[in-house]
Amino acid sequence: MKVNITLFAQIVQYLDKGIFNDLVKSHKTDYGCKGFDSWSHLLSMVFCHLAKSCSVRDISNGLRSATGNLNHLGIKQAPSKSSISYQNARRTSDLFKDYYFALLHHLGQHLKIKRTKLRIKAPVHLLDSTTISLCLSLFDWAHFRTKKGAVKMHTLLDYDGGLPLYVNITDGKTGDNKGAYDIPIQKGAVIVADRYYNDFPMLNVWDSNGAFFVVRHKDNLNYEQIKEKELPPKRKQHILIDEEIKLSNKASYRKYPKTLRRVAIWDEENQQVIELITNNFSWSADTISQLYKARWTIEIFFRDLKQLLHIKTFIGTSENAVKIQIWTALITVLILKALRNIAEHPWYLSNLVAFIRLNLFVKIQLKKWLDNPFCKPPDRAKYGVQGGLF
Repeated sequence: MKVNITLFAQIVQYLDKGIFNDLVKSHKTDYGCKGFDSWSHLLSMVFCHLAKSCSVRDISNGLRSATGNLNHLGIKQAPSKSSISYQNARRTSDLFKDYYFALLHHLGQHLKIKRTKLRIKAPVHLLDSTTISLCLSLFDWAHFRTKKGAVKMHTLLDYDGGLPLYVNITDGKTGDNKGAYDIPIQKGAVIVADRYYNDFPMLNVWDSNGAFFVVRHKDNLNYEQIKEKELPPKRKQHILIDEEIKLSNKASYRKYPKTLRRVAIWDEENQQVIELITNNFSWSADTISQLYKARWTIEIFFRDLKQLLHIKTFIGTSENAVKIQIWTALITVLILKALRNIAEHPWYLSNLVAFIRLNLFVKIQLKKWLDNPFCKPPDRAKYGVQGGLF
């Protein structure tokens, strides 16, 4: 079957335009707009990530090279460099932020993966942050160090879907625990975090709202043992201790006056002891260790975001432009994971991005290509052999 629209045009069909138009009306981002509307802005930024364009010139020239194919995208003409720069600085990033979460609600329920190791039914949320370095002389608002700028992405990742449920973008100086105070707390969910989130007032809020937590505690934790649980005879050998404790430091005890469970495990790969605290007393110690091990998923997410999409360098220097580029990168990741989910071929995300980048304006059927990207050309012998001229 002959396909008349490009691969890029078929990919952006996963962007729900109706939801986006409703958000445009509520944010009034097209008020007084001449030509380069919000939809064109969104597609230009998605193209920036998929093509890994390094500048506004690359975006403009890249879309201009698709002359005749832009009408399938809902774009009248390719944007100019100045239009992209102007709107990146002035069109609110909240539009793209709200659209990411609306699209996550629209597509996210189809992206759940089947758990293989975790034996609990509770939703598992992974909390961490990543730092994106910036040049302080250009990004003078992104305070981090004396001669270095940065932004931080404080992220709460859904373990099953592999996508953020919450993202807070701050400057680099904001502490991990301070940037996570507003995370949405789901009753019955498990929040897994590293030692930088060993903040007792915050842990107390999580516990009061009915959420469980598994957090690596700091080395200088002062506590008293209430009782030590007897380890089962057929226990996993990496479980060193399982005990019930209370905080002995008066200031810490005022912030978290309840009892805690402390589990120490041996990390064979890194040859170190990992000490965890949790407010759950019913799970096995091995389940708690597996929950903390699952935290590595968010590190993989940050790696993919930085390596596969255009997120290490920015095409605009304002705070709004940086946030737009980050939110549109998250929208792009959401689309890519939706495509990988419907494909019969076992795609790695890195391979999928690379193949799409090579075929953005090729006219092939998306679903057929996703299912069988290495299909062989038709056997010409079936159609007869061309005769000689003489």
